[in-house]
Amino acid sequence: MTHGPAVRRRKLGEELRSLRHASGLTSRDAARLLGWHQSKVSRIETGASGVTPADVSRLLDAYAVCDTQLRSLLEVLAGSAGGGGSGWWHAYRGLIPPQYRDFISLESQASAVRTLETSVVPGLLQTAGYARAVTRASLDGLPDGRLDSLVEVRLTRQRVLRASPPLRFTAVLDEAVLHREVGGREVMRDQLLHLTCVAQLPHVHIQLLPFSVGGYVGLTGPFVIFSFPNISDLDVVVLDHLTSSLYLERKEDLDAYSSAFRSLQAHALSPERSLDLMTEIRRS
Repeated sequence: MTHGPAVRRRKLGEELRSLRHASGLTSRDAARLLGWHQSKVSRIETGASGVTPADVSRLLDAYAVCDTQLRSLLEVLAGSAGGGGSGWWHAYRGLIPPQYRDFISLESQASAVRTLETSVVPGLLQTAGYARAVTRASLDGLPDGRLDSLVEVRLTRQRVLRASPPLRFTAVLDEAVLHREVGGREVMRDQLLHLTCVAQLPHVHIQLLPFSVGGYVGLTGPFVIFSFPNISDLDVVVLDHLTSSLYLERKEDLDAYSSAFRSLQAHALSPERSLDLMTEIRRS
């Protein structure tokens, strides 16, 4: 299994090596400029060790990288790759497991997310009532205080949809997601109303796979594709399982899942027709 920080470290290292080459410096040159051992530069570039955002900033200065957006992205990635960080989710370190924190850090850094959901409404689109019902069902016997905190985390994640610029979010949902009464009829009615509202945001695109489609690629499970600004090589696919997550970073995997997602969109209803169906289901 590939772990989130390991993915980040390796890909961050590859990007830093590429920038060093573009600057015309050798790893020995870079180490001398920064007063480091050459082995430190090599470990960073191979992903063998973490790197702090401050050290990334120094490397980018040495490589004369002036693109502020690129600098910001790489410095934030250093935080999620095992070099420290101050994302809001770190305040919940004792509550949520490392893999969930990794997922949130990817989500917070991404410029776009594509997701297939076959059973539940995606976390970024959930209401508080729905999030509570899903969490209670998934983690049976959870104390109310811990449940409240996990719902708070779920809702705080949704800030990315209100950021400037906001996350571009594209979801393909199996129609079954809208018929499963998670939390009861009132909770589902509120959730469906929320979906119809958020689906009208310019940066949110929701398409439904109606039952009439029958079988489709992805029927066996959901997946998420994270895309990042400036550096497509940092894109990653995440597959969630009951007790773990699998991170896929190989180009072949990314191409396969991107192709699958395009196929899903082609078979799904248009965003406009999907909105109509959501409204019909809610009213019924």
